[in-house]
Formats: sequence, structure tokens, C-alpha cells
Amino acid sequence: MRCPSCHHPDNRVLESRSAEAGQSVRRRRECLRCNHRFTTYERIEFVPIVVLKRNGERESFDRSKLLRELVRACEKTAILEPRIEILAEEIESDLQQRVGREVTSAEIIELVLHHLRSLSEVAYIRYASIYCQFAGIQDFVDAIDRLHDRVEPSHPSNQQSDPEALSEINAFNC
Repeated sequence: MRCPSCHHPDNRVLESRSAEAGQSVRRRRECLRCNHRFTTYERIEFVPIVVLKRNGERESFDRSKLLRELVRACEKTAILEPRIEILAEEIESDLQQRVGREVTSAEIIELVLHHLRSLSEVAYIRYASIYCQFAGIQDFVDAIDRLHDRVEPSHPSNQQSDPEALSEINAFNC
């Protein structure tokens, strides 16, 4: 780390602390030549996630898009905005922990449904109806039956296009 004042490469760390809710480390440093004090931040560099859409296009994962979808599904429920933001962080974290850097939109839908299942039945049904393209009332009935009859599915975050991992969305024709 070079001093921003004199560009000397040697400095000492005076203090380190967690910053940005544990997502980075803040360090106060002092240059050993000119005694100038400055602050640096160390952040985890996330490798971008690429989403493979149904139509074959590829696009970068957009957390804000996921957040908008979750807000839409959770409208008029007891789920408050801070909890929705935490949910979006959990889903993004699950995607970051995957082995591959490419994920299908169907896998994201499965992951969101997995998280919404325990959070809110209404949000679960809304999200499924929007992103699984329900065609009629029977699709809603089937989704409600699956919601109540099924045992909690295995967590899909580390699975790669496993047909059983995608059973819920395949049942909805997503």
C-alpha cells in the first residue's frame, strides 16, 4: 500500500475494524516516511454471476431486480422491507457460494421459492404465479397442494441443474 501523500510503499496499520456490516475491513494506516494517516478498505471481490435466461440470452445477475421481484411478491403481507432485503442478501449469498458462475433463471426461481416457502405462503404463491407462468386456477390449486403436502425440499444452492432439485419449478412449468 503506497502512501497517498508521498507514495512511499511502507506504512503501518494503526487500527483495524469491521465495516459495512462485516463485508469489509477498515484499516487506519500511517506512512513510515511522512507520518501521513490514511484509511483503506478491504472488500471481498465477488465474481460476477451470469444468468442464463429461458430465451437463451445471458445477463449479469442483478440484485436490485431480485429485490424488486421479492417486494412485488411480498406486497400486502406482514413481511417488512428490512426482512425482504435480508432475504435478497441470503439468495445472492447462496448464488455466490455455488461452484459455477452461471445459473439458469429456473434455478434462481427454485431458490427464491425455497426461501419464500418458510417465510410466507402468500408470497410463495404470488412469486410462483408470476414467474412460473400459471395458466389457470388449477395451477394455483396445484401450487397450494404442493405447499402444504410436500416436505421441505433440499436446499438447491449447491446443486447444478439436478432434475430433482428443480422438481418444484418443473411442476409449475417455469
